[in-house]
Amino acid sequence: MDLPLSEAFWYSVTWFGDSGFLLPAALWIAVWLSTRSGTRPSALLWVVLFGIGASLIATTKIAFLGWGIGNATLNFTGFSGHTALSASVWPVACWLTVSRWEHRVRVAAAALGLLFAALIGASRLAIYAHSKSEVVAGFALGVAISGIFLWQQHRLPHPRVNWTLVLLSLATPILFLRPGNPAPTQGALEVIAMRLAGTDRTYTRADLLARRHKASGIE
Repeated sequence: MDLPLSEAFWYSVTWFGDSGFLLPAALWIAVWLSTRSGTRPSALLWVVLFGIGASLIATTKIAFLGWGIGNATLNFTGFSGHTALSASVWPVACWLTVSRWEHRVRVAAAALGLLFAALIGASRLAIYAHSKSEVVAGFALGVAISGIFLWQQHRLPHPRVNWTLVLLSLATPILFLRPGNPAPTQGALEVIAMRLAGTDRTYTRADLLARRHKASGIE
């Protein structure tokens, strides 16, 4: 069944924040930064920062899925992975795409990437995939990662990569992941959470909200 136009738009936007698209993109960023010895410190910085961010996303999700650790008042079950990954990757990817251009163009490209990440965050709200607190927290985490990385670039040798190569490499996930189809990341996290917690089911948002209702005396 065809989706309404507005809903189809938001699902199309949200796909660009999928881990199946952005994890390979993050890897390609590290690859391009590693091609020259002078920019390898930037590659290492990127890998460390992105690794910390990805670990935080996974940790909060597993903690909730396996043990129900979340905040009922804020309706928070963990960072929005789509939003956090988008705010981490897209500003840096856009910056790297115009790396041969002047500084103000690189800044504008990074800002454009950040705006696109915000749109992806909005899409998570539009399709009711996350709460506002999860999207805001994810965006803040992603901005911290990309912001720290880009802020440090004034101290490091500047990369100069052909923009066509960057765009082609960033588009490679399309060869393996059909546009609109999410990667099985969430399912994998659910399996990991159940095994670690020793349970046969994961906690859900309904469980969290039921806890809030119980605490407020709502039947």
